[in-house]
Amino acid sequence: MKTSTPCGPVASAPVPVDVLYRDHQPWLFRWLRGRLGSPFRAEDLAQDVFVRVLAGRKQVHAAQARPFLRTIAHGLLLDHYRRASLEQAYLDYLAALPEPQQPSAEQRAAVVQQVAALDRMLAGLPDNVRRAFLLAQLDGLSYADIATRLGVSLSSVQQYMTRALTACYACLQD
Repeated sequence: MKTSTPCGPVASAPVPVDVLYRDHQPWLFRWLRGRLGSPFRAEDLAQDVFVRVLAGRKQVHAAQARPFLRTIAHGLLLDHYRRASLEQAYLDYLAALPEPQQPSAEQRAAVVQQVAALDRMLAGLPDNVRRAFLLAQLDGLSYADIATRLGVSLSSVQQYMTRALTACYACLQD
């Protein structure tokens, strides 16, 4: 909240996380529910937003609270949609297999766990490395096209892909 001094307005003080939660969690929940359609998923993502706020230890001022929370929520929504898309693609693939080739429930669960582990690994990569990997693997772009899209050199894209593929290999070995 802005206060005044004889010299003019003073910037608002940082808002404690408990106050931020109390004042903005209901709004954030409604905002997420409107985008997800599920109150359960919205509640989970709203909680994840505040976990990120706590983990980040960034000071938030009252005037920037909603844009700050919305930015975090938007990133989590993108992660959620990407993960759901990967899971749905795998389930669609399984549904298209003839009955004798379909994996058991245990095999399906293991693959879903591996996909989740890969998703967590990708989230931990630097932005350009992750983007290059996804552009190559999901969009089928060539390294030259990726370099143009990201505004980096071809050798940078090659380094990004080496780093991402090495991380994938290590993730799947665990």
